[in-house]
Amino acid sequence: MLWGALLLLVLLLLGVLVFLAAEYEEGRDQAALEADAVAMASDIRSALVRNVQTLQSLHSVAPTPNSWAGPAAELLGQHREIVRLEWRDSAYRLITHRDTPYLPDLFGYLHREQALPDLRQACDSAQRVSGPSFSPSYFWPMSGGQGQELMEMCLPVVRTGVPAGFLVATYSLPGLLAELTNKDLLRGRGLAFTEPDGTRLALHSSAPSNRRTLQASTLLDLPGHTLMLRLESPRLGGKGPFGLFPNVLTAVVGVLSLALLAVLALLGRDIRRRQRAELELAQALAFRKAMENSLVTGLRARDMDSRITYVNPAFCQMVGFSAEQLIGSGLPAPWWPPELVDEYQQRQAVRLAGQVLPREGYESVFQRSDGTRFPVLIIEAPLIDAQGTQTGFMSAILDLSEQRRIEELNRASQERLQATARLATVGEMASLLSHELNQPLAAIASYASGTLNLLDEPLGPGQHLPQGDLQQAMRRISEQAERAGRVIKSVADFVRRREQVREAVAPASLIEAILPLLGLQAKKQGIRVRTLVAPGCPPVLCDRTMVEQVLLNLARNGVQAMPNGDPTPGSGLRVLTLAVSQSRLHAGQGAGDPPRKGWVEFAVTDHGQGLSAEVRDKLFTPFFTTKAEGMGLGLSLCRTVIEQHGGALTHEPALPRGTVFRFTLPAA
Repeated sequence: MLWGALLLLVLLLLGVLVFLAAEYEEGRDQAALEADAVAMASDIRSALVRNVQTLQSLHSVAPTPNSWAGPAAELLGQHREIVRLEWRDSAYRLITHRDTPYLPDLFGYLHREQALPDLRQACDSAQRVSGPSFSPSYFWPMSGGQGQELMEMCLPVVRTGVPAGFLVATYSLPGLLAELTNKDLLRGRGLAFTEPDGTRLALHSSAPSNRRTLQASTLLDLPGHTLMLRLESPRLGGKGPFGLFPNVLTAVVGVLSLALLAVLALLGRDIRRRQRAELELAQALAFRKAMENSLVTGLRARDMDSRITYVNPAFCQMVGFSAEQLIGSGLPAPWWPPELVDEYQQRQAVRLAGQVLPREGYESVFQRSDGTRFPVLIIEAPLIDAQGTQTGFMSAILDLSEQRRIEELNRASQERLQATARLATVGEMASLLSHELNQPLAAIASYASGTLNLLDEPLGPGQHLPQGDLQQAMRRISEQAERAGRVIKSVADFVRRREQVREAVAPASLIEAILPLLGLQAKKQGIRVRTLVAPGCPPVLCDRTMVEQVLLNLARNGVQAMPNGDPTPGSGLRVLTLAVSQSRLHAGQGAGDPPRKGWVEFAVTDHGQGLSAEVRDKLFTPFFTTKAEGMGLGLSLCRTVIEQHGGALTHEPALPRGTVFRFTLPAA
């Protein structure tokens, strides 16, 4: 009885061991089958990516419909999985197409346009993502009761930055399985595309049905659509005759003992591996925690309902709340300024609606717990779990307070440099101003003396003061005083520091404002100043004082480039031209492009000796100057001012000699 129970126990243990061994083998086979299924899905996905690259090059070698058909036919001959290629315009109208030579009657039973809804869906998605997109598969009937499971791939066509329609490739799902998979992995196996409920969409091969089969399914994730790939493999049953021999019990006990020792050894090894893995995981978590705690960038995780699930210490320090106060909180967020709650709520609604997040981030304003405001840069990305499902959003927040402070310091430093340059300019012109002011002041003194003489003359009986002469003298005195005042005011306005204010200014008024200052130096050197303002030229949006400084600096440089005696007066070259016109070119625009509206071009042309190659290379370098008394800041500040307005400052040789400086300003 005892031996029977012991034998039964041993047999039971042996059966359990055999069962476990069989399950282990089946699990190993299942894992290998799943790995092969993933490899096949990866092969199909990689081949489709290569096809996209090939299709993208099709329009570069065949830019016209007439030249497109030949390369398309060659491509269809090389790729049996593609049954049709189409070139459609932006309204989905067919421009040209080519069918595969291997299925000539594919579209003979039904008209191609019946698949247009699936095609539109793929092309709309492709246009949104600016890349290839696949449509859901659909069954296409053929003559003789047959049919094919098809799928559309739409690729936007862009020629020199301009949309040129769509390239549509129609894929056959059986063709994908037959042409894009590893034939060695399919020996004796079944391969098919299925629905999530197991319904077969396309079958390439099937496993023998008289044996047990293993199945592995994997997702073929394509842009715009996901397919289920199922791989089947037969598995032979474990059969073997066990012969009975005299010491069967001893043999079984020995085998069981060895098996138990082996199992204990394997168990001990697995325990050690698990402990080592747990230790490595704990170290990795501690390292990640220390790294997150040392960051100065705020990190914040939220679920799909906008509830906070994680914050790092940098974010807590940034907003002035503890992690316990923030975890689990929803909208409105405690760091939102009260007057911006509605705007931020709308922004959250757009984000939760599934729209694409800007990878470069966006700027916002946060409020600390003490009520202070500070600017931030927010960069967000979706949180995707192991199943590919979005569970929330991860945000990186950068405090821009220090950056704004540095920008303000740079701006103030730039303003001081500009003010210094203006003062230096006025200092150089002080002697010329005194000469110009002497004329109106001398005229005022002369008219005043004449008036006093009239008043001092004795009047005889019946005589009266000459009212007309007195009024004429007083009028002349007033005119000369206004003339002197305009000269002084132009210098005062030019030197005065003030806040930069953009306003709509007529180009002619900018030139007129600098003429009193420019005329002094030009007159002294015998140079004629000519102004040309194109009719209908729109006003510009600019800071008047800064642009006047740029114009005056360029004009004075032009005057100084034409020294006395070279060339001689009357040669037609001692002329400084200030011209204004509507710009035909701007930064990044080619000479053959049509003119752009919205820009005004100023040109200052002199007829000096021109610029050498060495000077041209360093022309806009700060503190580089060719003048003995110059500071080397003029042209550098001019370019900075123009670029702050969104324009560009360039120069080129003038004909027959000299230099032309051009800059553009936005039209108001």
